[in-house]
Amino acid sequence: TLRMTEKEETMDISDNQDSAQSAKKNGRTSLLDSGEDFEVLNEEDIDDDPPPLEDAGGGKLKSEEQNGKENVDTDSDPSGPVEEWLDVLGNDQLKKKVLEPGKGRDSRPQKGQNVRIHLKSFLTDGTPVQEQRDLCFTLGDGDVIQALDLTVQLMEMEEKALIQTDAKYAYGTRGSVDPEVPPNAELSLEVELLEATDAPDLELLPPVEKIALASHKRERGNVHYQRGDYAFAINSYGIALQITESSSKVDISAEEEKELIDVKVKCLNNMAASQLKLDHYDAALKSCVSALAHQPENIKALFRMGKVLALQGEYTEAIQTLRKALKLEPSNKTIHAELSKLVKKHSEQRGAEQAMYKKMLGNPSSNSTQKHRAKSSWGLSWKWLFGATAVAIGGVALSVVIAARN
Repeated sequence: TLRMTEKEETMDISDNQDSAQSAKKNGRTSLLDSGEDFEVLNEEDIDDDPPPLEDAGGGKLKSEEQNGKENVDTDSDPSGPVEEWLDVLGNDQLKKKVLEPGKGRDSRPQKGQNVRIHLKSFLTDGTPVQEQRDLCFTLGDGDVIQALDLTVQLMEMEEKALIQTDAKYAYGTRGSVDPEVPPNAELSLEVELLEATDAPDLELLPPVEKIALASHKRERGNVHYQRGDYAFAINSYGIALQITESSSKVDISAEEEKELIDVKVKCLNNMAASQLKLDHYDAALKSCVSALAHQPENIKALFRMGKVLALQGEYTEAIQTLRKALKLEPSNKTIHAELSKLVKKHSEQRGAEQAMYKKMLGNPSSNSTQKHRAKSSWGLSWKWLFGATAVAIGGVALSVVIAARN
């Protein structure tokens, strides 16, 4: 069932109960531990807009021994350790230094490839945060923090590097529960690139693996959403949708196809919620329409569609959409509240419009009454005048007859 409060919307999270139980045993709650439907953050809790997706460019090389030295070729001395820091984005907030050189530039991974790394994370004071010996992710898909997504693609195979990142490219102003990272924390990352392989062909991917892959990308989008990184969330949901919509050369059962559509609808619903947060109303409406094309009675899609239509000023259609959702789930208090608020607002708007029209055109009812009274008075005067004239003519005729007889 749908669980939504007046100030909060719900999102689709379906496969996280096992991870939630394990996290609770450790005394911590993960961002995805709230079950099938997680509650989104309050508007007042949302910080500044998330940073835009940034591509790693050819940054500036800063020598520790010579300040201001630029454009140093990191491959000029592959035989020994390289001491220079690479300013990845040119803003001194994301830097990379090679600890052990790799197999050369030609061995660098490409966006879209699956990479495997050994990662150690530390706070700037040396406090250990996390160690992951075989962390696998798709490069450029937003599966990991942005600092890793941007720097690993600049590493050579078997290279070991030290990365220093501002909170902006790590866990931001909110920090993280799992791993435990305080808000606005700068991190130091020790990374070793172990492997890079091409992503699997989606057309040849078994349905079970395709469903799991799409669900993983969707869950990553949910993490971005909870952190307030709505642009990143939309990116992850878009990748998940591409997986669900890809053609298949492998036989798929009716049950597997239904499960794939369920994942697709959840992605569309969550994408609509993210687009609403960014005020992209047309895009959000399109996402709702696409979700309803697969599941016409999906309550979340109907609810968000009603909200989008209301924000666009289409009150009549919005009310009809929310009434349809309420009919499907009469006990839903959030839909009740939204519908009541919308009906009241629509009624007030209609009242204001009528008052404006009366002011522009005058009071039609008063004018018509005055005209009717004037017409009635004029008609009555004519009747009296006609009667008096008839009496006068009759009197004259009678006088003539009497005079003639005399």
